[in-house]
Amino acid sequence: MSGNGASSSSLNMISGEDVVNNNLTALVVDDSPLLRLLHEIHLKKYGLKVQVAENGKVAVDLFHLGASFDLVLMDKEMPVMNGVEATKELRAMGVTSMIVGVTSKDGPGEQQAFMEAGLDYCFEKPLTPEIISILLEELNKHNKKD
Repeated sequence: MSGNGASSSSLNMISGEDVVNNNLTALVVDDSPLLRLLHEIHLKKYGLKVQVAENGKVAVDLFHLGASFDLVLMDKEMPVMNGVEATKELRAMGVTSMIVGVTSKDGPGEQQAFMEAGLDYCFEKPLTPEIISILLEELNKHNKKD
């Protein structure tokens, strides 16, 4: 796991009950229908409103059309526009959403390049309910500051 705040010890301190939030929105960007569905189900369990996109270009287009999301789960390897390109473009557009990279390539070099594109965190896929719980806790902390 790469990131700037969550640690594995956080897993023991957060229960799913603490992070349920019906006001948060998420975009799941992945070319795998199965992983899109899996991540969508996990997020909906925590009360998020979820939209899906099959590649980075669709995600960027949604933001260009005025959509906004609190959380973006971004796959790294996708056709049309990969996660690195999409993340760079979103950040260049001024998107401040929490963008979490999700990759099947767990090498430190792979994750580092993805993080440098502008991710907040990067995890190996699929995300577990425990990791999603940590991410939502971080989002809730961020929203309380605003």
